Amino acid sequence: MQDKIKYEMEFPIHSSPQLLYQYISTPSGLSEWFADNVNSRGELFTFIWDGSEERAKVVRKKSGELIKFRWEEGQDDTFFEMKIVVDEITKDVSLLVTDFTEEDEMDEAKMLWENQVADLKQVLGSA
Repeated sequence: MQDKIKYEMEFPIHSSPQLLYQYISTPSGLSEWFADNVNSRGELFTFIWDGSEERAKVVRKKSGELIKFRWEEGQDDTFFEMKIVVDEITKDVSLLVTDFTEEDEMDEAKMLWENQVADLKQVLGSA
């Protein structure tokens, strides 16, 4: 098994941090842009895409700021995190995504996030 590589991407989002947090941390918010459907039982989230399911556990959460998930299937040290960053001076809001992928899948993984976040911006009306 090839080691996965950590990468980060930052996306400017024209939204309030509070509204953005609802879309990255709740099943209803995530199902609007991240997956076809999202269910949760406590800290366990089930993401559904085209009939296939992936489960992830919330391993860290800071209200209004970040959420970090660890996939049930996969390596213990891999996760994906979405963090809201607000520039102190300009008050510009960005979404900082941290994820892991295999080296030969890096371009595809980044493109997937770009498409997902484009959907998020559409939902937020910030496109």
